[in-house]
Amino acid sequence: MSLQTLAKIEINGSANSDFDHGAFDPKTRRVFVAHTALNRVEVIDHDAGRHTATLDGFPEAAGVVADEGLVLVTNRGSASLACIDAKTLETQFVQPTAPRPNGVAIVSRSGLALVACIGNEAHGPELQSLTLDKSQRWSLALPGRPRWCVTNREGARVFLAIREPSMLLVAQLPELNRVEHWPLPSRGAHGLDIDHQNGLLYVACDGGSLVAVDALIGEVRGEWPLAGAPDATFFNPASGLVHVAIADPGLVQSLDPRTGNSARLDTAIGAKTTALVPPDRLYVFSPSHGGVLVLGEN
Repeated sequence: MSLQTLAKIEINGSANSDFDHGAFDPKTRRVFVAHTALNRVEVIDHDAGRHTATLDGFPEAAGVVADEGLVLVTNRGSASLACIDAKTLETQFVQPTAPRPNGVAIVSRSGLALVACIGNEAHGPELQSLTLDKSQRWSLALPGRPRWCVTNREGARVFLAIREPSMLLVAQLPELNRVEHWPLPSRGAHGLDIDHQNGLLYVACDGGSLVAVDALIGEVRGEWPLAGAPDATFFNPASGLVHVAIADPGLVQSLDPRTGNSARLDTAIGAKTTALVPPDRLYVFSPSHGGVLVLGEN
């Protein structure tokens, strides 16, 4: 169940820089990553194993999600959500959001985007539900700072990690109603992913644990220790493993929730975000390596 380093992909200007979220688009087989420090989105051709494009004009790019040939990017520096055509790499539109948008999710079948905004001194944290045709939007005030968010398979509910009080906030889509708060046993809910087949949410918490939560009723189903404060968290449906990026001391921790077994692969300090490429690749965005480490499950 361990990972091994297979390759390194260089990205110009990324040495000692800062990346945020990354995502794989299955339709174009490209990986998109927020290059936050340089206000860019970087594009990697997975099959060719190389960096192919740099897209400028994304102020403090933060959240990235991709599906069905669409890529959504939250821009903390301009309080906006951008939509990129994954094939042409052209920006289709930009929508305004509340201040400092961060986590983002997409429901392609219903043309819906979910944007979790951190807010500022004048505007509290807020979750927004936006139609991609710009016709409607809904908003929900949040009880704390938002982090990652995901939806269920049907696109009927959104699950959002809230740092403090540490919880999962659950809301019905698209109107963001029928809100529930599911408290977690570890502080600082952070990275988040979902196992659709088994109905489980995996939440990596700053308190040093990975928590499994029943996605239907919110009950905790398991908890495992982590080697440090986590960030990006991905569940791989092909293998059943959960991969958690930990910036300090710089590693990816892989856990098998079925057995509780855990393995670690050293990366570098500051390598906090990743992107999963099914069935068995994990991209680690590492400023110390000047780009991407491509890891493989074995």
